[in-house]
Amino acid sequence: MQDILKELEDRRVEARLGGGQRRIDSQHKKGKLTARERLDVLLDQGSFEEYDMYKTHRCTDFGMEETKISGDGVVTGWGTINGRPTYVFSQDFTVFGGSLSETHAEKICKIMDLALQNGVPVIGLNDSGGARIQEGVASLGGYAEVFYRNVQASGVIPQISVIMGPCAGGAVYSPAMTDYIFMVKDTSYMFVTGPDVVKTVTNEVVTAEELGGASTHTKKSSVADGAFENDLETLLEIRRLFDFLPLSNEAELPVLETNDPADRIEMSLDTIVPENPNQPYDMHEVIQKIADEGDFFEIQKDHAGNILCGYIRLNGSTVGVVANQPMVLAGCLDIDSAKKAGRFVRYCNAFNIPILTLVDVPGFLPGTVQEYGGIIKHGAKLLFAYAEATVPKVTVIVRKAYGGAYDVMASKHIRSDVNYAWPTAEIAVMGAKGATEILYREDLNNPEKIAERTKEYEDRFANPFIAAQRGFIDEVIQPHSTRRRVGRAFDLLKTKKVPAINKKNDNIPL
Repeated sequence: MQDILKELEDRRVEARLGGGQRRIDSQHKKGKLTARERLDVLLDQGSFEEYDMYKTHRCTDFGMEETKISGDGVVTGWGTINGRPTYVFSQDFTVFGGSLSETHAEKICKIMDLALQNGVPVIGLNDSGGARIQEGVASLGGYAEVFYRNVQASGVIPQISVIMGPCAGGAVYSPAMTDYIFMVKDTSYMFVTGPDVVKTVTNEVVTAEELGGASTHTKKSSVADGAFENDLETLLEIRRLFDFLPLSNEAELPVLETNDPADRIEMSLDTIVPENPNQPYDMHEVIQKIADEGDFFEIQKDHAGNILCGYIRLNGSTVGVVANQPMVLAGCLDIDSAKKAGRFVRYCNAFNIPILTLVDVPGFLPGTVQEYGGIIKHGAKLLFAYAEATVPKVTVIVRKAYGGAYDVMASKHIRSDVNYAWPTAEIAVMGAKGATEILYREDLNNPEKIAERTKEYEDRFANPFIAAQRGFIDEVIQPHSTRRRVGRAFDLLKTKKVPAINKKNDNIPL
C-alpha cells in the first residue's frame, strides 16, 4: 500500500513540475507566475480541486509520442474566491508553449460543461501560443468545441478571461466571446496574426506590444476591459471583480456587509456642479460619494472616457453604474462610448444587476468621423440596450440632458423605473445658445438681443421642472440625499417583474 501511495505522490510531483524546472525558471525571469502559482493567488488557500492532472496528448506525428507531459499544458478544476465557487483553467506556457491540443481542449470543455450544469462562473487564465501545429485539424476542432461552449454559457454564467502571456490565433477568440477580458502590462499580448505575418502580408513593421499589447487593447481596440501591472495585481483585481458578480443568471446577487449607513448624507454633492454650465467636474467623485465606502470597480476605464461604467454596492448589494463624464468630450455620446455602455447594460440585464444611470450629456458628438463611422447605428446600441433591459433602473439627471441623448440615457420614456433630477438639471432639446440662434435667426446680428433671448431660454428651460410637470421626472431631489434616495428606490424595485415577450431573439443593431 505504501508503494502505491508513494507512486501516486511521485506522479503528482512530476505533473506539478509541468515542462520542468528550467522552463519554470524562464517563466519567472520574465516576471510571470506559473500556471499553478496563479491559481494559488486567485483562489482561496487550500480550496483548489484539480481535475485531469494526468491527462496527456494522443498525437503520434512529428515525434510527439516521445514527449508526453502530464496535464498537457493546462491545469483545470474548481476552487473558491472568498468562499464562493468558480471553475478555473490555467494554461501552462512551460508545456508546449501552452498550445492547445485535442486533449488540452477536452480538459477545458469538461470544466465548462460542469460550470454550466452547476450554475457556477468560469475563469480562464490564458497563456497560449495558439493551436498545436503538430495536431493540425484536431487542434482546430478542439478550439471550436471551446468556442461553442462560450456561446452556450453566455448570459447564463459569468465568464472571465485573463490574458497572461502571448495569445495568438484561436487563443484570442475564446476570450473575445467571454464577458470580461483583463491583461497584464508588458507581458501579455493578443492578436489574430502576429508581427511576422503582418510584415509578410502587408509590409507593416510593428512590434508585438504595438500590435496587441495591453495599451493597444485597453485604449484603442477596446478588446480588453482593463490591464494591470503584473500577474499578482491582476489576479487580486479579478478576485475583487468576482465579489460583485452573481454565480449565474438565476443566482442572487452577492451581498457584503458594510458599515456605511444607507441614509448617509453627502453635503459636498450640493456644490460639486459648477455654476458655469460649461465647466467640467469629475463624475468619479459623484459615483464614489454614492457608493458604499466609495468602492467603484470601473470597466474599460482607459477607453471611451466620456462615459463611465462599472460596479458599486448600495447597502451591500451590487449595482451597475453608467455615467456621463464631463471631463472628457464634455460627456458627449459617441461611437465608442455607446458601444462600451451598451454592452455593459446588456451584461447587467443578463445577470439581473440593477442599473444606476447618472446623466450629464450635452448630446451626440458631431462631425464627419462620427457620421461616417456609423454613429446612428452605434448610438442605437445603447438605446436598444436600455430599452430591452428589464432589471431595476434608476436614473439621476445631474446637469445636462439634451436632445436625443436625453432619451437614450435611461429616460422615463424607455422605461427607467425611477427618474430623479438634481436642481441643477437642464432638460431641453438643445443648449440655450444653439436653441436661441435657431429660434431667433433674425436677431443674429444683434449680440445684445441674442444674449437677452438666451437668458430667457435658460430661465424657461434650463431646469428640471418642465419635465417634472409632465411626469418625466419623478422628483427633483437634493444632491446630498442622492445615496439615500437611490438606495431606497432599488430596495423597492427588488420585486420588479416584467412579463416576457415571446420571441426567439432580438436584432440589436450590431
